[in-house]
Amino acid sequence: MIRFEQVSVTYEGAAGPSLQGVDLVIPEGELTLLVGPSGVGKSTLLGAVSGLVPHFTGGTLRGRVTVAGRDTRTHKPRELADVVGTVGQDPLAHFVTDVVEDELAYGMESLGLAPAVMRRRVEETLDLLGLNELRDRPIATLSGGQQQRVAIGSVLTPHPKVLVLDEPTSALDPAAAEEVLAVLQRLVHDLGTTVLMAEHRLERVVQYADQVLLLPSPGAAPLLGTPAEIMAVSPVHPPVVSLGRLAGWSPLPLSIRDARRQAAPLRSRLPATPPPAPAASPTPTPTPDPAPASATPPGGRGRPIQAPPAFEARGSGGGAHSSAAPGLLTRLLRRSKPGPGRPPAALRHAPAHAEPTPAAAERVAEARNLGLRRGRAEVLRGIDLAVSRGETVALMGRNGAGKSTLLSTLVGTLAPTTGQVTVGGRTPHRTAPAEMVRRVGLVPQEPRDLLYADTVAAECAAADSDAGAAPGTCRDLVSALLPDVPDDTHPRDLSEGQRLALALALVLTGRPALLLLDEPTRGLDYAAKVRLIEILRALAARGHAIVLATHDVELAAELAHRVVILAGGEIVADGPTAEVVVSSPAFAPQVAKILAPAHWLTVSQVAEALTRADTP
Repeated sequence: MIRFEQVSVTYEGAAGPSLQGVDLVIPEGELTLLVGPSGVGKSTLLGAVSGLVPHFTGGTLRGRVTVAGRDTRTHKPRELADVVGTVGQDPLAHFVTDVVEDELAYGMESLGLAPAVMRRRVEETLDLLGLNELRDRPIATLSGGQQQRVAIGSVLTPHPKVLVLDEPTSALDPAAAEEVLAVLQRLVHDLGTTVLMAEHRLERVVQYADQVLLLPSPGAAPLLGTPAEIMAVSPVHPPVVSLGRLAGWSPLPLSIRDARRQAAPLRSRLPATPPPAPAASPTPTPTPDPAPASATPPGGRGRPIQAPPAFEARGSGGGAHSSAAPGLLTRLLRRSKPGPGRPPAALRHAPAHAEPTPAAAERVAEARNLGLRRGRAEVLRGIDLAVSRGETVALMGRNGAGKSTLLSTLVGTLAPTTGQVTVGGRTPHRTAPAEMVRRVGLVPQEPRDLLYADTVAAECAAADSDAGAAPGTCRDLVSALLPDVPDDTHPRDLSEGQRLALALALVLTGRPALLLLDEPTRGLDYAAKVRLIEILRALAARGHAIVLATHDVELAAELAHRVVILAGGEIVADGPTAEVVVSSPAFAPQVAKILAPAHWLTVSQVAEALTRADTP
């Protein structure tokens, strides 16, 4: 169905090819999972199938890509639309209409299908993806996960022979992700649809794949094989495979069920309950720097106050910070990379759940009886939440539960309808943004809201200036999150995960006392996520409070002291991470499911316990 013949792609100005030596066949009627670290060319390979590369992106494509016998060099994307359906990393860039039902029908209308056929397929897709209640909603009012489901639905309705999906579950809650993957599996098994899908959250998808295509490094030749064969050698793999490698299981498990069948000997070697994590040592409490006489406008670098909601993160940053010798955070970021075959440093040594610092008794942010309405919809109601210094809180819940809205009230871009919100002793929506940016920073779901310079170097230089940080502070953070990104790279040429990491680095440069992150691991591979966890742990150890809205249960297990679950705009659970997630089938990490009923959450916890057990 899809054939690559000695394909390479080189973009103008690039030092080398983004893809090289791709020579393989993806057979009809199979789900092929494309994996690899961030920036190795996964999106380029997908674009070569849909015709976007090189017709839209530019660059030079050598070799030949054919889809259902059509050469993508001579057929533009519109001439492949009846064969290939594509969903990119950014759903917003995909939409053509304003309303959910119209978006689902648009592709079929462009192909000239009969109205009766269009109506039937729209209804089928609304039911398949759980979108019926949203059919008349404006797309702009949907949550990120809901928008992603609409984008997927819009390419399902024309019934293409090939589906090309780039991070299709990255913004979905666990239950919605399973529903989407079940639909894709049904299309493969029942209709013979060919699915080529890139995804970083392998714990969700690897068990569904018929084949795995690995891009090990930029420009390296790909490897194609069964999931078991590729996971045995892949530098990126889900926790279930990490646990299997640690325990020496053969064959390596790819699903929770396979792992549980082999887990009995491992359970017998572990104590009944995980040992409590040692408390972090006392650290300085971050305090906002005094405002400079000529404070940068809220948007930073002359941006007007009407900038996108995420602008608050980019002004004169607050938090403990010195322009003198590098501090703890910078030293952590300069650690050497782990050697081949060894778990990353953060997983070898750092406890999965360091306790909050003694300064945690002092609250950084608090919401009391918070309610918020948008039009006739009550988005939040009766929210009581307090966040203390040194504490990391994970907000979880299904798409549309109100997580992003709660973050917006904490940063001050939305005013509560009822109740009260205070951050750093201020009411966010009533305080000048130039003053709030020294107390709170937000990394939004759409990192492009923070990126407007022409190069990575220019973004970093402006961030250092806005935050009053030593030159190179932001660049060190970028290097820690995403090594080997050149200074002259334009942010638009970065992958979605790379743009997210750059936006995070810009916000962290200011070291705000309260850091808010909305889906911070969307688009990040496992190595980048480990580096992110190291950075956030270091910030929490210095007394910064962190609140992250996430569907990434593995991130919450590794990082959060508390988990707060939202449903229908209300808090339905709030407590220590282990107690909340282990009792929830939807939000439990893989290790917890494998080793239940004990409260083991992460591979690092298990590795540490086995080391202690094996030490005389």
